[in-house]
Amino acid sequence: MQNSVEVDYRKPVIRQKSSVFENVKKHYFLYLLLAPALILTLIFKYGPMYGAIIAFKDFSPIRGILGSDWVGFYNFEKFLSSPNFTDILMNTLKLSLFGLLLGFPVPILLALMLNQVRRAGVKKNIQLMLYAPNFISVVVVVGMLFIFLSPTGPINQLFSLITNEPIMFMSKPEYFRWIYILSDIWTGAGWASIIYVAALANVDPELHNAANLDGANLLQRIRHIDLPTIRPIMAIVFILAAGNIMSIGFEKAYLMQTATNLPTAEIIPTYVYKIGLQKGDYAYSSAVGLFNSVINVVLLVTVNFVVKKLNEDEGLY
Repeated sequence: MQNSVEVDYRKPVIRQKSSVFENVKKHYFLYLLLAPALILTLIFKYGPMYGAIIAFKDFSPIRGILGSDWVGFYNFEKFLSSPNFTDILMNTLKLSLFGLLLGFPVPILLALMLNQVRRAGVKKNIQLMLYAPNFISVVVVVGMLFIFLSPTGPINQLFSLITNEPIMFMSKPEYFRWIYILSDIWTGAGWASIIYVAALANVDPELHNAANLDGANLLQRIRHIDLPTIRPIMAIVFILAAGNIMSIGFEKAYLMQTATNLPTAEIIPTYVYKIGLQKGDYAYSSAVGLFNSVINVVLLVTVNFVVKKLNEDEGLY
């Protein structure tokens, strides 16, 4: 008769953790696939962070980064106390906040409308027209704006029938924000709706069929079926957009600037370019850029925290 072996199941099973070297050796092929992206990130994202220390120095190209004298927060204090600080900061915030508030719902509405198109051929043609503006160069878009909104352009030709005189859209400061935001929505809303269209494609059709049988109308089906499906994606997109409030596209704003619309068109990215590259004050422009980045990080963390509290822990982390 074989001897029975008693096993004490109350004792926890101790599993030895594999070392990092053993893990890399076991999954070396996956790490090789990851290596190019990791190397590029370290070189082009983390490597340039070393140069950010010139924001705290009286930088001289001849003496170099390490040879320049430390000035502490002098460059930051110089920017915060400059007469242009309030105007530039408010221009940046207004352009970003208005763009976020007006532009964020548009891709969602487009995706919900596209989801109701049942004919595949018609839906593809509509999507093609919506996505096409995203591939137009910023320079071309701004050139189109100057042509269409010029005193002799087609838009002013229509307004001249009512006002008898052209409207200087590209010269007056009060029109800059609306032109910038509306043209941004036109070029980017269709492309931004792709992620929502893809999410809505995974909705089970039986849910809509059951809702139809229960007497739900179109708006009720959208509210109780479609919107809950894309809500996590909406939260993530909103967090990322809010975290980039201070990071407005430099190229478009700079190309749209004229001598007369600068009171509303001058924003932090264009100010950094003019001070740093045109005037050669690299330390001061680096301080302004670093200030801008810190504000973005604070906004990203804050908005993520608020969204997680209000949206059942659905956030970036």
